[in-house]
Amino acid sequence: MRKEGQVRIPSGCAISGIVDKSGKRMSGEAIIKSISVMHDRSNGLGGGFAAYGIYPEYKDYYAFHIFYESATAKKECEEYLERRFDIINLSKIPTRKMKEITDEPLIWRYFVTPLPTRLADSQLDEREFVARRMFRINTSIDGAYVFSCGKNMGVFKAVGFPEDVGRFYRLEDYEGWCFTAHGRYPTNTPGWWGGAHPFALLDYSVVHNGEISSYDANRRAIEMYGYKCTLKTDTEVIAYTIDYLHRKKGLSYKEIASVIAAPFWKTIERMPPEERETHEYLRVMFAAQLITGPFSIIVGFENGVMALNDRLKLRSMVVGEKGDKVYISSEEAAIRIIEPSLEKVWAPKGGQPVIVRLNSQNGGER
Repeated sequence: MRKEGQVRIPSGCAISGIVDKSGKRMSGEAIIKSISVMHDRSNGLGGGFAAYGIYPEYKDYYAFHIFYESATAKKECEEYLERRFDIINLSKIPTRKMKEITDEPLIWRYFVTPLPTRLADSQLDEREFVARRMFRINTSIDGAYVFSCGKNMGVFKAVGFPEDVGRFYRLEDYEGWCFTAHGRYPTNTPGWWGGAHPFALLDYSVVHNGEISSYDANRRAIEMYGYKCTLKTDTEVIAYTIDYLHRKKGLSYKEIASVIAAPFWKTIERMPPEERETHEYLRVMFAAQLITGPFSIIVGFENGVMALNDRLKLRSMVVGEKGDKVYISSEEAAIRIIEPSLEKVWAPKGGQPVIVRLNSQNGGER
């Protein structure tokens, strides 16, 4: 007889997201309610949330969220941080005791900024300095895992059903202009705290429903550029690929969508000359970043979100709008439960991104 979590349901997992384009902050209560509607898409082996705009008083500092498996790992990690960062504030991340969430590690939060001398000696820009320190902790300090390190945002995740994870982290006490959520049904990888979604690097976060059949090729390619995949699930490579294409290569989110969910060559051949030239360039230059397999993702970033299906649309995704709010989910029911009277609702086509930015920074993408 198979134990819970060992049954393979390929279409499992749930994603949901809410963004207010005006920048108005909302409680985390709504995103918990949304993801709870899709309870049966999860199996209790992972749930989590990303929240943007939640630390306005520390908006200029990087918020490190860290799991520790022992006090020894915590001590070693804090000594590492102190030698490289000015630690403005540190504390346990508030949680509540719940019978549904067990075996929790030590969960701490640090608001930091790089020490000027260390940053100057590194000859790196600030964001690259922070990213490298995250990878160093995750690969060299046994029992310490940085699972979030962006500014004015944070990831909250655990082993459990997502609605329980939200209550565990007291997400209703946070206010932000954007929340994303994930309910996990692991198919090929273990259910553990670090392997729950979202996956994040700096301000980028990813929740993902699907499987990456090109994972080995994508992982080998991204690790050539200094990234380290340590969290035992394929979704991690999507977060690092987004960071590489946007922060390091300067691609727009529309161009990133055309890389990771690239049109088929026969589709490109039928495009007008200028458009065809752009897509040919992206497919050739970033061939190793093409993601194959069924997926739907929500990518959070500094001033917006991007929702994207694979090019064959093998995973469900629904988008709704009302006023300044945009809702994205695996199921329409998860949107209707928090906003019954939508002004617009539709299912994006495969490979066509939905890009939502704060009104002050729309930049023409959406």
